[in-house]
Amino acid sequence: MEQKHPLPPFTVETAKQKIQMAEDAWNSKDPEKVSMAYTKDSEWRNRSTFIQGRDEIVRFLTYKWSRELDYKLKKTYWAHGDNRIAVRFEYEFHNPDGQWFRAYGNENWEFDENGLMAKRFASINDISIAADDRRL
Repeated sequence: MEQKHPLPPFTVETAKQKIQMAEDAWNSKDPEKVSMAYTKDSEWRNRSTFIQGRDEIVRFLTYKWSRELDYKLKKTYWAHGDNRIAVRFEYEFHNPDGQWFRAYGNENWEFDENGLMAKRFASINDISIAADDRRL
């Protein structure tokens, strides 16, 4: 049985630990590694894209990080419940033409009893920024 500690129900401390683990994984830009934090049939909404399962997660992230270069992400705790965590985030990247962007928004996560994320719903906005305006 796959497990990804810490397991629900979450406390403030274990929710923050889960958030840091997610931030570290995403900043690795390794789609396979990231996908292992999700259930095999995990459901995502990422902006207007709907994704189902680890294979689609890997394909999505592989494409994402081929277009979002020098990607850097910061997640922060917002709230939590027994098996749910809400985060705020921002990330920065530049496209292949060199234009920098900052994306920001929130995510709602739902975990199964084994600590794997079963649902991820992300609302994301981004703006173009000058390279000198980067924060991350």
